[in-house]
Amino acid sequence: MRGAPLRVGICHCMDCRKESGSAFTFYGIWPADQFERSGETAEFQGRCFCAACGSRVFSVDAGEAEVKLGMLSEAPTPLKPSYELWVKRREAWLKPVEGAEQFEEDRLPRADGERF
Repeated sequence: MRGAPLRVGICHCMDCRKESGSAFTFYGIWPADQFERSGETAEFQGRCFCAACGSRVFSVDAGEAEVKLGMLSEAPTPLKPSYELWVKRREAWLKPVEGAEQFEEDRLPRADGERF
């Protein structure tokens, strides 16, 4: 990724919980033209995985690249979520990220009426 992300978020939805094997997923969104990939990946329903270990690492569409921030070499990362999605599914023992906008479900409607 080049430059700063457009946004950084946490999602507590069932899909993110299942794909991460955790209570939420932590990701950053970059413009697609600021994202480059190398190495072998596998893909399932638009989600790209490391072909060697199976870790979910990114997804890309025409406009944006979503990168799973847990896979970055630098930990902890200086990136902080500015929003949380699907907070109605957040575990009761997890507190909201201070200063992050909270969304009961998705953040924005897509052109097809679905929300993301």
